[in-house]
Amino acid sequence: MEEKTKSHHTNKHIPNSKSRTPLLHKPPPFHHVPTNPPLFPPSPQQNLNLFSTSIHSSYYYYYCFYSQFYNTLPPPHLPFHPSPPLLPLPPPDQRFFNSVSKPLSLSPVVERNHHQQKQNTQFSEQKANSRNIKVSGSTETALVVAKRPDSGGQDGSVIYLLANHFLVKFDPSQKIYHYNVDISPNPSKEIARMIKQKLVETERGSFSGSVPAFDGRQNIYSPVEFQEDKLEFFVNLPIQSCKSLRNCGGDLREKQPQKKVDKLFRVSMRLVSKFDGKKQRKEGESWAPLPQEYIHALDVILRENPTEKCTSIGRSFYSSSMGGSKEIGGGSVGLRGFFQSLRQTQQGLALNIDLSIAAFHESIGVIAYLQKRLEFLKDLSRNKGRELSLEERREVEKALKNIRVFVCHRETVQRYRVYGLTEEITERLGFPDRDGKQLRVMSYFQDHYNYEIQFKNLPCLQISRTRPCYLPMELCMICEGQKFLGKLSDDQTAKIMKMGCQRPNERKDTIDNVMAGPVGPSSGNQTREFNLEVSRDMTLLKGRVLQPPKLKLDRPRSLIESRSFKGTRWALMSIGGSSDQKSTIPKFINELTQKCEHLGVFLSKNTMSTTFFEPSNILNNIPLLEMKLKEIQRAASNNLQLIICVMERKHKGYGDLKRIAETRIGVVTQCCLYPNITKLNSQFVSNLALKINAKIGGAMTELYNSIPSHIPRLFRLDEPVIFMGADVTHPHPFDDCSPSVAAVVGSINWPEANRYVSRMRSQTHRQEIIQDLDVMVKELLEDFHKALKKLPNRIIFFRDGVSETQFKKVLQEELQAIKAACSNFHGYNPTITFAVVQKRHHTRLFRCEPGGHENIPPGTVVDTVITHPKEFDFYLCSHLGVKGTSRPTHYHILWDENEFTSDELQRLVYNLCYTFVRCTKPVSIVPPAYYAHLAAYRGRLYIERSSETSGGSMNPSCVSRVGPPKTIPLPKLSDNVKNLMFYC
Repeated sequence: MEEKTKSHHTNKHIPNSKSRTPLLHKPPPFHHVPTNPPLFPPSPQQNLNLFSTSIHSSYYYYYCFYSQFYNTLPPPHLPFHPSPPLLPLPPPDQRFFNSVSKPLSLSPVVERNHHQQKQNTQFSEQKANSRNIKVSGSTETALVVAKRPDSGGQDGSVIYLLANHFLVKFDPSQKIYHYNVDISPNPSKEIARMIKQKLVETERGSFSGSVPAFDGRQNIYSPVEFQEDKLEFFVNLPIQSCKSLRNCGGDLREKQPQKKVDKLFRVSMRLVSKFDGKKQRKEGESWAPLPQEYIHALDVILRENPTEKCTSIGRSFYSSSMGGSKEIGGGSVGLRGFFQSLRQTQQGLALNIDLSIAAFHESIGVIAYLQKRLEFLKDLSRNKGRELSLEERREVEKALKNIRVFVCHRETVQRYRVYGLTEEITERLGFPDRDGKQLRVMSYFQDHYNYEIQFKNLPCLQISRTRPCYLPMELCMICEGQKFLGKLSDDQTAKIMKMGCQRPNERKDTIDNVMAGPVGPSSGNQTREFNLEVSRDMTLLKGRVLQPPKLKLDRPRSLIESRSFKGTRWALMSIGGSSDQKSTIPKFINELTQKCEHLGVFLSKNTMSTTFFEPSNILNNIPLLEMKLKEIQRAASNNLQLIICVMERKHKGYGDLKRIAETRIGVVTQCCLYPNITKLNSQFVSNLALKINAKIGGAMTELYNSIPSHIPRLFRLDEPVIFMGADVTHPHPFDDCSPSVAAVVGSINWPEANRYVSRMRSQTHRQEIIQDLDVMVKELLEDFHKALKKLPNRIIFFRDGVSETQFKKVLQEELQAIKAACSNFHGYNPTITFAVVQKRHHTRLFRCEPGGHENIPPGTVVDTVITHPKEFDFYLCSHLGVKGTSRPTHYHILWDENEFTSDELQRLVYNLCYTFVRCTKPVSIVPPAYYAHLAAYRGRLYIERSSETSGGSMNPSCVSRVGPPKTIPLPKLSDNVKNLMFYC
């Protein structure tokens, strides 16, 4: 084994064979002057030698580094500022403060609970782990993630599966040397990798013959130690620049030759640490994870080969060689790629590889891009004198904001980020030159580049946050490799989904081809350099298929006394539509009332107020829309429960309609489109009836055997349980001022557990921890007590939208908030289970049989081999995959005072998936989490429409602000609506 670890690497003391080409210079050794005074002052002679050496080394460095900039002066930027202000020092690394901060203390409720438990019984190590309690010898107790209570579940029939996890074998004794890299001037990732490659080729001796792995930022990992702990190089790198062009209207990079411009970079490397993969178990623990630093290093190593050959976005890699790019409209293209992530599993380290599809901005001229992106500018090239209205300016700024561009009127390698548009049009725009004299943009380009601006009435691009720095749109091109981060249109989304919609056998073949192909993680030299072996076969494992629960199909007797049986007071509102479309309304009403009656919701003509016909432009006039809705309410004697809105097409005013109806009028609405009701598909009408039934409080889907009968060890009919779900939705990536929206839902009936109420709050921008969780949970517990006259004995809490890196923070803060909510009720201390629901992961399961055309069946559960080595988690595919490849939901239990077994919790979650109110089949995630997601989205809709209608997109605070953005409160829900499932 020792001989193997030393293979193919030359000895560290290789004779120096550094290249002396003019492109690469290595400075003489230089002294570092310490900032703190030495313990003993040096002698005068030492001071003189130090001063002399420092002068020579500093002069050599500044001559090599800066002389290139004074040979020729390129054309000035627009405008040119001779003396930019000094940048402030960066703030201290927050991670350091986090690492030394005191752990968050528990609430008195938690402390009292733990103290009482310690008095009553002596916990064994296994018992303590199952209850998440870790005793460290001190008076405080720290929260730890729940351990798996057993070796896995046993229920269900066995099914053999393949998972897209590929085993990674490594030598734990193989040392890895971590070097910090500093490159100046600061290059892009692409240029940084070119610099590293140049150094590896010409300075092999300095790297002791190794080929290190580089993350493109500041970290280099090597399997052997370099010649010196500190290295410094000067690299003169030829970089492609854009040829000076006269037109940026299309993709001209292929039509014009590109010129290379030499640029000098200073590269400094220093040894930070050296480590191996040996596990360091803590006292009393039977298992220890690999050091996080080691996993991160292996992740960088395995990403080296695909990064060099593909466009890297996050953890995914995209390349036109994986199926080519496809235009999806709106100035965007779809690219195929693959996702890659290194994970610790029960079988060891495994590489998770999956298909990935993403939309990218098309690399074309800005004018051409706007013509494709915005419908009202499609004839812009034929109408060059066109001006933009205020609303159009907002749309253009929204489309271009934060996109990177390069100019094509001069040779340069610089890239710019668009921060906004100028207030003035190009023809009237000016700027001060170096002497403070005012120049016109039009004159500047005519005098310096002999170019006459064509689109004089368009604004320029503002490419700086704080100072005036302008670029005419027609001289800019979109940089390639930029992922589209905005909201795709319905047509674009359909095309992207079609690109990624592959049957299981097709997706499996795609993943296998990645692993065997030239862009795969094991196809480069890095695995051999670091003694890694990556399997090219998917992981074979045994799953289980749980039995589905039986459902009650008969209408409950209680419906006779319910308001839905007596009849729902409703109205129909037609918005737009042709005369032929409007003529289909009577037939649509007949079909819909029949379907609703089958569910126990009576929408008869006797209870119908009337039909209101309105033009489609009413959705653009918010005051008029509110007035019409109030008129409809008055026509029903202020006793309206439902408005069915039939719309001509999808409209952004949909959000205003929902907000006004649910917060100002106090009535739920159900929207549908004329193209759907004219077809009058039976499945469409059935789905519509289910949604109406849920919104007005009709009969819900109910399990034939109640939940207590499924888990008799824990649940009883006389000891109610509440199921809660929580989610936080954030604004789109380029929105830096809108608040996030948190939603929490809770069940209010037992043992059916199928009727929920919700609470929504806006909170700090991009804050993932729910800030008002204690208040919302308290209100939900009050609603539960009001409905059942008692508080729940157990709380089962499902949290959606949390990544693995946030597990401990969410557990520490949100569990404490739930405990604090319970402490508001005297003597109340329920047992709590806190589970995270993860849908956005890349684990896929395939049938282990030839062909494998079919998806895995509903009820497939996996809790071995590919799950966490010790923590309580499992994958459950509860739904039937009709299109594409099914994605199982990952459930990770962070806290479990109820002490579920694997079988009990898996059976509970699967059975709950059958009780979703607007579907007759099981859904993919547990309903409480699903409802919380829908409620949070509704709150987001309220805020987005309020911001847009008040001109928030042009708010200067969204471009440049001081301090955190203000949180906009959500509008208060009407009392008639707040306890209904209006968000379904």
